[in-house]
Amino acid sequence: MQRLKVDQDIRSMSEFRTGIASFIKQVHDTKRPLIITQHGKGAAVLLDVSEYEAMQDKIELLQDIHTSIAQIETGNGIEHKDAKATLLKRVAK
Repeated sequence: MQRLKVDQDIRSMSEFRTGIASFIKQVHDTKRPLIITQHGKGAAVLLDVSEYEAMQDKIELLQDIHTSIAQIETGNGIEHKDAKATLLKRVAK
């Protein structure tokens, strides 16, 4: 995801309502999120679909890493050689 440009990527709800199509095109073209404000405060974020999916993939990967670290710290991990043997058995089937 591209970095937010404050002067271009923060719009009020009223601006957003009047130019929805152009803001959707902007988000798609720039791959930057659009922050929508209401009464001067952040209310919503508009993201390109592919950027949203990539963000979800990253979150899922980080959650898996966190789970793995927690398992290792509690002694529930599997030795590398054992994991490798298990995977090779599955692939051979």
